[in-house]
Amino acid sequence: MSIRFTTQARRGMVALTVVAGLALGVASCSGGDGDDKKPKASASASKDGGSNPSAQEGADDVLAELKGEEGLMLKITSAARDAGGFVTVSGELKNDGSESARVSVRTAGDETEIIRHGSSLGGATLVDSKSKKRYYVLRDTDGRPLTTTNMPRIKAGASIPVFMQFPSPPSGTSEVAFQLPTFSSATIMISG
Repeated sequence: MSIRFTTQARRGMVALTVVAGLALGVASCSGGDGDDKKPKASASASKDGGSNPSAQEGADDVLAELKGEEGLMLKITSAARDAGGFVTVSGELKNDGSESARVSVRTAGDETEIIRHGSSLGGATLVDSKSKKRYYVLRDTDGRPLTTTNMPRIKAGASIPVFMQFPSPPSGTSEVAFQLPTFSSATIMISG
């Protein structure tokens, strides 16, 4: 009886720890999404109202639309440079097809270190043709790409938010080519 109680208590503690960890992870990963939506709505409202545009306005403009396999479409809505020396490319991945689709494993690229961490957009690159440099998705200390990972099957007409983080090109560079395996290529403008 004592062993059974101890085993059940351990299972309960493990389950509680896993749930708390997942909740913390979801909260920290999605914390910016709610804040990002409010300024976008107000930016487009003031833009339509004829006021002078601010630096944040135009955030909901589509920088590029890239067509992929199985009816998938990647809409890039921002490419923002931050003070830490990074460029974060954000957007949404939409299934324009008539059936559910899964993002190809080829979008993770072909680097063994990135592939071993599962499906991702780790194969994305920014190409600065002026400086003749290619910038790859950043990785954390465990080799995981700093991008959306473990993407679910996307139902027809549905979309999921995505992001990718890159080292920042020189401050004088604002136009780069965005490339992602299995998708078309596009030129985007970096803000900031």
